[in-house]
Amino acid sequence: MSDTPGGPGQSGQGPDDDNPFKGTPFEQIFSQMGGFGAGGGMPDLNALMAQMQSLFAPHDGPVNWDTVTDLARRAAAQEPDPAVSAAQSSAVADAVRLADHWLDTTTEFPSGVTTTAAWSRAEWIVETIPVWKVLVEPIAGSATQALGQAMPEEMRQLAGPLMAMLGKASGAMVASQVGSGLGALAGDVLSASDIGLPLGPIGRAALLPTNVTAFADELPDVSTDDVLLYLALREAAHQRLFAGVPWLRDHLIGAVAEYGAGMDFDTSGMEAKLREVDMTNPAAMQDALAGGLFDPEPSPAQKAALEKLEVTLALVEGWVDEVVSQATAERMPAAAKLQETVRRRRAAGGPAEQTFATLVGLELRPRRLRDAATLWGSLRTRQGTEARDGVWMSPHLLPTAADLDDPLGFREDSVAPGELSEEEFDAGLRDLLDGGGDERPTA
Repeated sequence: MSDTPGGPGQSGQGPDDDNPFKGTPFEQIFSQMGGFGAGGGMPDLNALMAQMQSLFAPHDGPVNWDTVTDLARRAAAQEPDPAVSAAQSSAVADAVRLADHWLDTTTEFPSGVTTTAAWSRAEWIVETIPVWKVLVEPIAGSATQALGQAMPEEMRQLAGPLMAMLGKASGAMVASQVGSGLGALAGDVLSASDIGLPLGPIGRAALLPTNVTAFADELPDVSTDDVLLYLALREAAHQRLFAGVPWLRDHLIGAVAEYGAGMDFDTSGMEAKLREVDMTNPAAMQDALAGGLFDPEPSPAQKAALEKLEVTLALVEGWVDEVVSQATAERMPAAAKLQETVRRRRAAGGPAEQTFATLVGLELRPRRLRDAATLWGSLRTRQGTEARDGVWMSPHLLPTAADLDDPLGFREDSVAPGELSEEEFDAGLRDLLDGGGDERPTA
């Protein structure tokens, strides 16, 4: 390979032919700098060295999050990301304020909004990084640990100090994946809680005006003001639920983190692959790391945990869908169209689901959103708002996957709280919580 234009490998070859890093983790990093596959030929070598130093710089934990943030912002900057104007910030604040007023009539949960924000894509990345750390680091640690365990003992002794380099290399791969994934996701998300998880700071209702405008442009029959208000209603509803159900935020984030931490890796062929690696050749080690060593395989226990997590996500999204539908029923004629558009958008998946599937083998797609919304609406119709929202008092009370199979029959034979005395209701609740164990008690 030559650095000189017209040198070897520069004439009569495609852009991939002079790429010595094809198939390695560095190919993706270089492409983000304008080289290899981006129509720019060789990347700028100064930028290359700076990026390599960043990836392998000392840092706490398995992933260098300064590098993740930088890569994510570079990826997001490939599309225009204008600074949020004062008018846009004011419009978001007004929409959230009106949304909260409308939601007051639909649920007993008080407002969970303490501040509002209008974020650029770059600001979304920075503001959500603290939660991404909790979500991603367990899988990065599991991958590095699996590599060390799969390495033959004689190779460990031979590798010596190179083991640390392998750990850094696996962390660099994860940083590259996370950075590019978050950069793509930043161009798609509409609010802080758009993917069902509370990614932003507690109590801050945030929307991304640039992405909201792009979303509204795809709906020519709906005004931009209606789109903004509808999305503000969803964001404010998420904030109410997470504030009104204190255990829910940690429950969801913790479930994703635990899923990643317990990920089993298929190491059956890993030892054989590692025996073929020349430990004195960094390029060979990188090729091995990129060659499928880190293919995660969910265990049976994780598959069961994943089903429960997916059900909880569906219940969150279904509850939001239900209360927003209530709030807009008599006020926003375009709400039905917006509801269906959002439902399809969430069910179809996008960068958010692709990012999670890549990083932790987990798709955050509420496949059963419609069933969950039907369940919450049916329960409210039969027993009232208090009964519907009271189900969130404990994770043991939540509907199961079987309940979503028959959403209209959930607690069909139970007595509405209003028909019980206060003492009877409290006693019944204590029995449910004390005797439920790990299973949800029946009503």
